[in-house]
Amino acid sequence: MRRLDIGDRLLAYLLFAAAVVLVTFFAFQHELPREWHLPGSPTLYLLGVAGTLLLCVSLVFVVTKRTGVGGSPLGWFSAHVVTATLGGVLVTIHSGGFLRYAPALLLAALLLLVILGVWARVRLSRQMSATFASREQSFSPPGSEDRERLAHLIQEKESLLARLDPGADEGTFSPRPKHWFSRPALTFAYARLIGRENRLLGTRAGVSAAQAYWRMVHIVLAFAFVLGIVGHVVTVTFFAGYVSGGGEVYWWHLTKW
Repeated sequence: MRRLDIGDRLLAYLLFAAAVVLVTFFAFQHELPREWHLPGSPTLYLLGVAGTLLLCVSLVFVVTKRTGVGGSPLGWFSAHVVTATLGGVLVTIHSGGFLRYAPALLLAALLLLVILGVWARVRLSRQMSATFASREQSFSPPGSEDRERLAHLIQEKESLLARLDPGADEGTFSPRPKHWFSRPALTFAYARLIGRENRLLGTRAGVSAAQAYWRMVHIVLAFAFVLGIVGHVVTVTFFAGYVSGGGEVYWWHLTKW
């Protein structure tokens, strides 16, 4: 069975459709009832919940990729792209066009995530493919001094790995969430050895800054977005009075602190 893959053309169609929906909604928003102008109204509230749930599919992709549990990472990556796009459309509509308050920063973070993800998929992936087999130092044996340091470093990794995950192969092992949760100190120590090995081999020095750090930026933005979503849900649910600024609280909430 052929697995679903998000190619450049399908991605372009998906983003174009999302843009058409958003432009159409905000172009004709003034013709819609009042509840479509209020971010917390019952209709827009439900759209916000649905959009957030769709965005959470991306977390499933991360867990699947890191743990190997849950099926094909490629399938979840495709689901991540589709649901993140749909979720982004719904939470943008949920905002009602109010961009003067703190939640607008969430939309800014989401937009940056989309731009970075699309750029990495369309442009950076080609650069990385071209780099993969073009680095001469990757196929050349290191000097005698570096070879000794590398051999000592590998011995340290193997010794530590025997305590962290007995039976794992040092050449293919990568720390997973279960290691960070069960043995954080050993995992952190092993991650430091990986960093030393990468510096010794010049892993990042041989590629552009974009290739070396784009993923880190993507992760930081995603983490900030998730924290912002949690903060937004907590404030509108438990601190509705503060959010309304003393005005009408028209959305579903538990307390008006």
